[in-house]
Amino acid sequence: MEVLYLGLVFVVIIALLALRRPLYQAILGGLLAIAVLFRIPIADAAFCTSRVITVWSSFSVLVVFYLITFLQRILEARQQIRLAQQDLNGIFHNRRVNVAGASLFIGLLPSAAAMILCGDIVRDATDGYLNPREQAFVTSWFRHIPESALPTYTAVLLMMSLSGVELSSFLPGMIVPVLTLALLGYVAYLRKIPKDPGTPLSQSRGKDVVHLFEHLWSLLLILVLILGFGLDVVSAVFLVILASIVVYRVTVAELKQMVFSAFEKKMLGNTFLVLVLKEFISYTGVLEQLPELMAGLPLPPYLVFAVLMFAATVISGSTGAIAMGTPLAFAAIPGGMPLMVYLMCVTHAASQISPTHVCLVVASDYYHISLGELVRKTIPFSLAFCVLMTVYYQILLILV
Repeated sequence: MEVLYLGLVFVVIIALLALRRPLYQAILGGLLAIAVLFRIPIADAAFCTSRVITVWSSFSVLVVFYLITFLQRILEARQQIRLAQQDLNGIFHNRRVNVAGASLFIGLLPSAAAMILCGDIVRDATDGYLNPREQAFVTSWFRHIPESALPTYTAVLLMMSLSGVELSSFLPGMIVPVLTLALLGYVAYLRKIPKDPGTPLSQSRGKDVVHLFEHLWSLLLILVLILGFGLDVVSAVFLVILASIVVYRVTVAELKQMVFSAFEKKMLGNTFLVLVLKEFISYTGVLEQLPELMAGLPLPPYLVFAVLMFAATVISGSTGAIAMGTPLAFAAIPGGMPLMVYLMCVTHAASQISPTHVCLVVASDYYHISLGELVRKTIPFSLAFCVLMTVYYQILLILV
């Protein structure tokens, strides 16, 4: 019966989203439903909510999101990403590499606003070779590849927190998926673009390489501190922010403005509510019943959860799907790195066709096409990626 109640909670969330209610309202509806159906006392509900703030594994997700947004404000103020694109052009002198490389670098920043900057670069490089629908696909597809693997994004941080998989284990497992995403994007449209960018050859590629690192050092340093020195994400980003303030000579007036502009209420609020939902689900104890229940289903358990999280992501976005599906999957299946990699890949593929994904809306508006046109362009490649990653998951189970 408890599993049925949990299913009803998901139905409430999905129904509210289908009625075009904002994500925060859908999650609040789910929280109310779970509190009523499982008869959670008010005091216990308050305790579960407070755990998001008092338990560091949950609260750190919110802190990292704020710090990353703060760092983004600094880089935007000094035009570091746009300058990096110019460096790429000098190094490779290849229009295809410029489009993919610049989009990937911009994808290091977890903000929908970065989609506009990415659109500027892609449109400049592909006008006359790709139509607006194809440009929108290329912009969205390549800009989001880093989102599938890097700890600068909520989806990765949240799934790591819920699954218990270490970043040092997860990232090597994502090398093949990231290369597969890039290959699919190349086969789709990049190969239609001529290589010659139509600009003079670089006078010194060595200097361009140096300049590239000068413009991207802050983003790369975060990964080095995490992977090479074992720092947690919060410490790594905070240290890089301090260094960036000194290096870029950020003024006190700029800092005051950035402190407030980095606090994106909608993004942080939705993430907070999702973490609360996770605490409520954990409180019910329903996860303990899942292994026996999943054993009776006609599909392999991993495939059941893949389909569940794919559908949930399309409907509600990756954050809600991960919060709902990850604890269930890792309670029902022997987890570890292979399962997290697989579920992350499925979730990522679904997010590229989700109408709740803000970046898709921004890309559609930028290229003056409908969201439906962008989604239709993306669906075949998202599904192909899921099929390939299902095979890859089986290989990981053998190797790990």
